[in-house]
Amino acid sequence: MSNTEHSSCESWYAPLKREQPRKTGRKRKKNAWRAAAVLVLVLVLILGSSIAFSGSDSGQTYSQGEMPEDWEDFFRGYFEDAETVSVDTDIPRAALEPDFSLELQAPGDTELSLQQLYERCADTIVAITGTVKDGSGYYWGTGVIASPNGLIVTNAHIIDGCDSAKVTLYNDESYEAKLVGVDAISDLALLKIDAEELPAATFGDISSIAVGDQVAAIGNPLGEDFRSTLTNGIISAIDRGLNYNGRTMSLLQTNTAINQGNSGGALFNMYGQVVGITNMKMMSYYSSIEGIGFAIPSTTVKTVVDSLAANGEVRGRPSIGITVGAIPEDVSGHYDIPAGLYVSGVQENSDAQAKGVQVGDILTAVNGTPVSTTEEVSQIKDSMQVGDSMVLSLWRDGESLEVEIELMDTNDLY
Repeated sequence: MSNTEHSSCESWYAPLKREQPRKTGRKRKKNAWRAAAVLVLVLVLILGSSIAFSGSDSGQTYSQGEMPEDWEDFFRGYFEDAETVSVDTDIPRAALEPDFSLELQAPGDTELSLQQLYERCADTIVAITGTVKDGSGYYWGTGVIASPNGLIVTNAHIIDGCDSAKVTLYNDESYEAKLVGVDAISDLALLKIDAEELPAATFGDISSIAVGDQVAAIGNPLGEDFRSTLTNGIISAIDRGLNYNGRTMSLLQTNTAINQGNSGGALFNMYGQVVGITNMKMMSYYSSIEGIGFAIPSTTVKTVVDSLAANGEVRGRPSIGITVGAIPEDVSGHYDIPAGLYVSGVQENSDAQAKGVQVGDILTAVNGTPVSTTEEVSQIKDSMQVGDSMVLSLWRDGESLEVEIELMDTNDLY
């Protein structure tokens, strides 16, 4: 791809700060401008969050003839500043549920029709309304009933900036929700409502899931008028690594229609089992994109939700403490700099900062293994534990150097 259009697929999506624009509570008028607004809204992308460190490459665009003379000037315009991933919420806290564990069941013997799936699963999906702290409006999303006693799985970004949340069940009963725990990095939250004998969803083991498998989503796109909408498609890719705000998520990709408001809803296999929690879709400023949506895999959901239920947070997730972004091959050739990853941020109080890693360094290898993508760095990091030592091979001012740093708990840095 040329420098005039340097965006990769990953940079074609720009997750929103929050799920929905603020709504004033005024009665909606069904007229032409409202219809136009809905069409525009359909094109806006669902929020995603992330894990602990890869880069974003959606900054300023240059053509080959106008690229800055100095390569550092180029990268200052090319990479956006990374944001700290966190969730700001004042929703009252619920008691922890240390005995709860999300079970992942093996696929069934007989696949369901779409009609059978909807009849069996629609009641396990709820609507979530998050009230903005300043009282100016609310955010709309979806959740999945995880236990008969009122545990609800949803996306973290739905409650970001909210001081209260309401859960509306399939039968229109509404409950004030409390927050058991939230994890911005995985974009998952666990809510609790005071209810019993709810129809809990079944979560599925995805170890045998394959590209081409039929799936269906049930959620609440675009607001209350479209509650309990069913859409269907296939699994388009597995372990799709996407970058956002200096972090990486490994997601299921699907062509199932997903829109704002679907966030936090379920992606079902054809046995009626939740295989993912929907959380984002992709868009482009350069061309039309259709049918590229994503869901957090059920294996990730189980790990995070079990930890949130027991601790209210996720502990033990290793972080390097740097933000890196891939260097396009034509850019490294133009400036005659090494292939690798550009360090665009160093987290304050990280061991990387203490050991002298700097913005502008080029990361060429980790533990002796050459790296050129954020996914390669993530794979190495995720195979290690908090407290382990990692050797970063860096290029700085024409010289190569190695820095040994200690991996830190992500919660202690972000």
